[in-house]
Amino acid sequence: MGDRILTLHPRGKAGSNIDKVKYEKVRAVILEVLQECGAITLKDLLLAVDEKLSGNFDGSIGWYTTTIKLDLEARGEIECVPGSKPQTVRLGPMPPE
Repeated sequence: MGDRILTLHPRGKAGSNIDKVKYEKVRAVILEVLQECGAITLKDLLLAVDEKLSGNFDGSIGWYTTTIKLDLEARGEIECVPGSKPQTVRLGPMPPE
């Protein structure tokens, strides 16, 4: 069994214990999409990540994207645009590592 990471949740809920390699792969794609697009709706983010990882990822891309998106929010790397409907996300005030 490989290294694992316990994700965080922006509202303090329990996180998920997931494979670190999968976490890093999805995290990199989420940040890449946000760097390319700026602010993007959650739906479009999910579609973009799915397009980039489809056929090259073992597991539910949508579930991992949502879980890691919440983790990145909790860590301040990305943020939801206040008052946006539909929900829109962008890079947060804390620059990615």
